[in-house]
Amino acid sequence: MRLNQVTVTMPDLDAGWNFYCALGLRPVVDARPRYARFVCPDGDSTFSLHQGEGGGGGTTVYFECEKLDETVRNLSEAGLRFVTGPEDKSWLWREAELFDPGGNRIILYFAGPNRTDPPWRVDKVDRPKQAASAPAYPGRSPN
Repeated sequence: MRLNQVTVTMPDLDAGWNFYCALGLRPVVDARPRYARFVCPDGDSTFSLHQGEGGGGGTTVYFECEKLDETVRNLSEAGLRFVTGPEDKSWLWREAELFDPGGNRIILYFAGPNRTDPPWRVDKVDRPKQAASAPAYPGRSPN
């Protein structure tokens, strides 16, 4: 099984279109004002927006960036406002956080091999001692 796409709800798809194009996603479907779909610049995953009033708030989307610091610097210079980062996290990822126009939490991150193979991975044969101090939910801050 492979993840194809994530869809988030957003009240203003024009604002969402501009935000995700600035983020570097490439449009593949423009059915605004109800729907828009993008392909991620690396790989073949897609991301879409659906028009609706109940957007954001509980949604967090992670986009991995090989050159996180450079990407954040370039996006900041292009006018996107980051809430935090880039900063190293206790779960061994480096992250920067911002919000899209619909209130969805967007995390740009780099995890390297820790993305799918952290020291506390459940199927590791020899579990290292640091596994006991791993966050309860390694992909998200324990706060």
